[in-house]
Amino acid sequence: MATTLQERRRAVSAAERGRAGRGRRVRPNYLAGLGGFVWLAIIIVPIYYIVITSVGQQSDFYTGNPLLPSSNPTLDSYQAVLDNDFFLYLANSLVVTVASVVVTVGISLMAAYAIVRSRARVVRLTFSLFLLGLAIPLQATIIPLYYMIGQAHLYDTLLALILPSIAFAIPITVLILVNFIRDIPGELFESMRVDGASHWRMFLSLIIPLSRPAIATVTLYNALNVWNGFLFPLVLTQSPDKRVLPLALWTFQGQFTINVPAILAAVVLSTLPIFVLYVLGRRQLVAGLTAGFGK
Repeated sequence: MATTLQERRRAVSAAERGRAGRGRRVRPNYLAGLGGFVWLAIIIVPIYYIVITSVGQQSDFYTGNPLLPSSNPTLDSYQAVLDNDFFLYLANSLVVTVASVVVTVGISLMAAYAIVRSRARVVRLTFSLFLLGLAIPLQATIIPLYYMIGQAHLYDTLLALILPSIAFAIPITVLILVNFIRDIPGELFESMRVDGASHWRMFLSLIIPLSRPAIATVTLYNALNVWNGFLFPLVLTQSPDKRVLPLALWTFQGQFTINVPAILAAVVLSTLPIFVLYVLGRRQLVAGLTAGFGK
């Protein structure tokens, strides 16, 4: 009976605290709201300017208000870009990005699983080497990399862009995946081991399904870096048919020196594939960014 009375008193006290909390007036944070709108404007205004300028006419570029839509919108700038080997540059970028990301994520996921589950000293040393790779700037290696690519007879090929992209993407990818896999409960591994599952079975049936947020995160991150890469294409390729989109945009800037809408139309078209990839994986990306780093 006494226990029942105590439970009722606790329930009444909780209800009173809830009503008191609901009765409090929350003070709005006007400063934070103003800062949010300012940051939104900083992000949205340049995008808005690029889009409306790309559908405008060159004759109206210097005479009209740059922040107002054109009175005579046209897609001539997009047509001009598409008629100048844009699909060739797009295909090259897709090949380099997809190949680099797939190989990077595959190797890094297997390496992260071995680092988390193995207790061998050589594995820990390997992880230290991966972390050491984070301290090596890309610009410091471009001369020896150019020499190695030339000696391997890979200069002016798409493979010359894929291999270095993989090498520089693996360290950060392994670090992210290791932190995520460490949060997977060890009981799951032990239960599968008791059932006779091999390492490959645990990798395919446990690691990959539970690591989808982290995989989506590193996929989008690496795809963005490779897609926007400019230094490797500039130094390691020279033929027009081996150009990727960032280098092609640079050449468009020379080809359309005065035609600013054509340049911005090329910018819009080059961002669409990454935008689509982000839209498809945004939920997994948010989950991956908020997991694995709680300790």
